[in-house]
Formats: sequence, structure tokens, C-alpha cells
Amino acid sequence: MYKRTVLSIAFAASSLLATDLVTEAKKAGLVPIPADKKELMKLIDNPKNPITDKKIELGKKLYFDPRLSKSGFISCNSCHNLSEGGDDGIPAAIGHKWTANPHHLNSPTVYNSVFFSSQFWDGRDPHLEAQAQGPIQAAPEMSATPEHVVATVTSMPAYVDGFKGAYGKDVKITFEKVADTIATFERTLVTPSAFDDYLNGDENAMTKAQKKGLQTFIDKGCATCHNGIALGGAMNAFNITGTYKFQDVGDFKGDKNGMVKVPTLRNITQTAPYFHNGQIWELKDAIKEMGRIQLGADINDAEAASIEEFLRALDGRKADVILPQLPASTSKTPKPDIR
Repeated sequence: MYKRTVLSIAFAASSLLATDLVTEAKKAGLVPIPADKKELMKLIDNPKNPITDKKIELGKKLYFDPRLSKSGFISCNSCHNLSEGGDDGIPAAIGHKWTANPHHLNSPTVYNSVFFSSQFWDGRDPHLEAQAQGPIQAAPEMSATPEHVVATVTSMPAYVDGFKGAYGKDVKITFEKVADTIATFERTLVTPSAFDDYLNGDENAMTKAQKKGLQTFIDKGCATCHNGIALGGAMNAFNITGTYKFQDVGDFKGDKNGMVKVPTLRNITQTAPYFHNGQIWELKDAIKEMGRIQLGADINDAEAASIEEFLRALDGRKADVILPQLPASTSKTPKPDIR
């Protein structure tokens, strides 16, 4: 009887501590991905261009189609590889004519980007639809013109039929419509994790070490910037209490006010190298550097390891992505141009 009582007290205390940590996490601004599909749809849908299965299917094909690029070789998936972290795993993005990003900018993940309030490192676009237009046209990236994109898509009857099926028989296929369709697919790339399960009520979803890491994450002040449903994705000041040791790699200094988009921490274990110019490869080193330059905190090895353990709980469940079969080119399809 005594033993059962002790165990009951211990269990109650453990549950109370878990509840307290969840409450503390939510007070710190951490928000879970909803478990309910209807609630999730409210967050990811675009009322101006509602998500449908046909738009998703069409957007997926366009996302993987390299013919949208000038060279016929680069697709959205080239820099935002869905087979791993949704990025390209190199310090600076490589695009048309093997050109490295002129500002030495690292490709951010596309996973969970629907939750970002700012797109691009300088936050110049708020929405995925606007963001999708940029890389296609950028000379160091896909280097295509809107005219090239429209000519490519409309040259293939299967794509034309796909747009009619998704938008109606009177649809006008424009560059903006193509980008919107790609963005519709991207809006579905959401990866719920053990962290979300924990905040949504499953006390056993995270390990004891991950819970301890979450507490360290909050105590150190990491949630000051890495908060919200994306644990990042908004604009914030950079180099607050110190100067990033690789600041001079590339010429990027943020927006006109020196603000930089805060990277999401979701799937962060899969998106090395870190920082806007991709100069730090080890997550523990990135944690320490962020503590130094953003919080004025000397994060020791044990604390960094603890935070890193929590970040593993943000590794999300990704849907299997089956490569789509793309329409065959026709005699009207623009030929690849590698110049």
C-alpha cells in the first residue's frame, strides 16, 4: 500500500512538472502545429487561392520540373531538396552556369515555410506566392523570364489540361499563376514532430533529456527570437551582443534596418550548414555562437548539448514524396539554354 502511494505521488509530481513545462513553453511563445487537420488547414490555406488536391498535384510537378529554368537543368527542388532537410546542404546556393549566390546566402528550408511571416533572408516578401516568383527569375538561380515559364508550361497539353482541371476551363496561364500553384504545393510541406505532440498533450512524446533541453532553451532566452509555430520565421536584429565571427563572408547585412530573418528551428538537425552564409557546420557550435552574439550568454558544452537534444525533438514527420511523372516536351517547348 505504501509503495503504491509513493508511486502515485511520484507520478502525480511528474505529471505536474510536465504540465508546468508545457505552460512555460507556451508562455515563452512556443506554439505547436495543430493535431487537428481542420485547425491546421486554417493556418496553411490561402483564402485567395484555396488549396485543392488538383492544385497540389500540379504544383508538385512544377516544383520538380527543371524546364522552368533557362538551362532546363534546375528545379525548385535543386536548392530545396525534399529528400532531406528541404535545403541544399551547401554554404551558398548554386544556380545557373554553376554560379554561387553573389551574396553568399544559404538556401533556407522550404519545409514549414508556410508558417514564416517573412520570406527570404531580408524578409522582402511576406508570402510564399510572392517568394516563389523570385528564384525562378533570379539570374544566379533559375535565370528564367516570365515569358519563358509561360511558354514552357503552355507548350505541353498535359500542363494546360492540369491548369484547367485545377482552376477551371477559362484559366489564363500566367507566370503569377504558375508561381501561385508551386506555392500551393509548398504550403502543404508541414512536418509535425514529437515537440508538437508534447505541447498538444502527449507527456511521453519527448524524452527526459529533450524536456530538460527545452527548459534550458527557455531559460537561456532562445525563445526570445525562436518562437511561434515555426520557432523562427520573423525578422529580428542581428549581432545584438557581439559580432558574428563570419560576418565578413559575403556582403549580406540584412534589410535596410539591419534586420535578418530568424531561421526556423524545425528540422534544424538536417539543415547544416548554419547561419545566413552557411559557415558553421556543427549545431552545438551554432548554438554557442547564437548565445554569444544574440543573448550575451556564455553557453557551455553541457548547456549546448542539452539544447541540441531538445532540437532533435523538432525533427518532423515528413510525408513520402514520390517523384511526379512530368509531361513530355513538345516541339514548342523552349530548348535548354546554358549561356
